Amino acid sequence: MKAIATPTTVRSATLSYFSLFTSLSTLLCCALPSLLVLFGLGASVASMLSFFPWLVTLSRHKDLTFSVSGMLIAGSFVNTYYVVPRLRTACSPDNPSACADASRFSKILLSVSTVIYAVGFLVAFVLGPILSRLDNA
Repeated sequence: MKAIATPTTVRSATLSYFSLFTSLSTLLCCALPSLLVLFGLGASVASMLSFFPWLVTLSRHKDLTFSVSGMLIAGSFVNTYYVVPRLRTACSPDNPSACADASRFSKILLSVSTVIYAVGFLVAFVLGPILSRLDNA
C-alpha cells in the first residue's frame, strides 16, 4: 500500500533535504579543501577550484553559508522532534506506518546533515586556529 503524503511529512522531508543540501555545501566550500591541503594534496584543490569556481564564492562567504545551514538544521530539529510528534493524528488511518517511515527517514537525514555540518564547522573554524597555535609554539 502506498503512503499518502500529508503536508506535515512533505514539510518535514523538504526541510530535511534543504538542511542536507546546505550542510553539504559547507563541507564542499570549507572542509574538503582544507583537509586536502592538510594532507598535502594542494594540486587536487587547485584542480577542483578550477573545475568548480563557485566554491571560491562559497568560501568567501563561509560565515553566511554556515549561518544559513545552521538555521536550517535547527529548524529541521524543531520540526522533527517538536512539531511532527504533536501532529501524529494527521497521519493516514489506512497506513499508520507511513508517518513512522517518513519520521525515521527525516531523522536519518537530519543526523547525516548534523554530522556533515559539524565536520565542516570544525575544519573551517576550529582546526585553523589550533594548527596555527601549534605552529607558533
